[in-house]
Amino acid sequence: MMDCADYRRAIFADPLHPGAQLRAHAAACRDCSEYTQRLLRFEGRLERALHVNVDALGAAPAGVVLPFAASRRRAGSPQRTRRRAFAIAASVLAGVLVAGGLWIAAPGSSLAADVVSHMAEEPDAWARTDVAVPQPKLDQVLREAHVRLKPSAGLVSYANSCPFRGHVVPHLVVQTDSGPVTVMVLAHEPVKRSVRFDEHGYRGMIVPVPNHGSLAVLERGPNTGNRAVEGVASQVLGAIEWTP
Repeated sequence: MMDCADYRRAIFADPLHPGAQLRAHAAACRDCSEYTQRLLRFEGRLERALHVNVDALGAAPAGVVLPFAASRRRAGSPQRTRRRAFAIAASVLAGVLVAGGLWIAAPGSSLAADVVSHMAEEPDAWARTDVAVPQPKLDQVLREAHVRLKPSAGLVSYANSCPFRGHVVPHLVVQTDSGPVTVMVLAHEPVKRSVRFDEHGYRGMIVPVPNHGSLAVLERGPNTGNRAVEGVASQVLGAIEWTP
């Protein structure tokens, strides 16, 4: 059965011609359906941005400001006109990208969406408690991922080995003064830089771990915020020891 990550990779390659399997997945998955709609809207903006009417450049309608001031001199050579048209197309395209279309294609954003989707599968993990997960259970989860945690990681109240993007990864919950914060150790998901996200009531960040993939750290409570997420990310990173 196709998962969300496979769907998004496939639909991004050709959003205008999805096969039967892709259509079936989108019909059953609201998040991926919304992702597809955002992708199609971006495709539409991109298409419009790349079609610049060169003949209309010298006479813009009233109230429309073109990226370049209209020249009062006689029209230049065809080569100059083509260069000008290309520059305007590039300017329009840059505006479209900044306006909010390109983020859906970023690997970090796709990874964040998959992390958030996974959270819905384990709602009991978000309990606020001062009871630590039994040490044998925590040791087993970490051992399977070749990870050891120092006590400085904080109170871990939940630990489970979860399937995620074709691998089994540790899913932990660390208790903070502001509430529970989830940590997923994603050794098979390298990222180049930290990625922040705010989706479907979850806020968090994905932090690169040199030579060991990344950590996804997120929270959903009204009393927690970016500071708590950043604190736990730093705390857990400092407490991780990688084992053979």
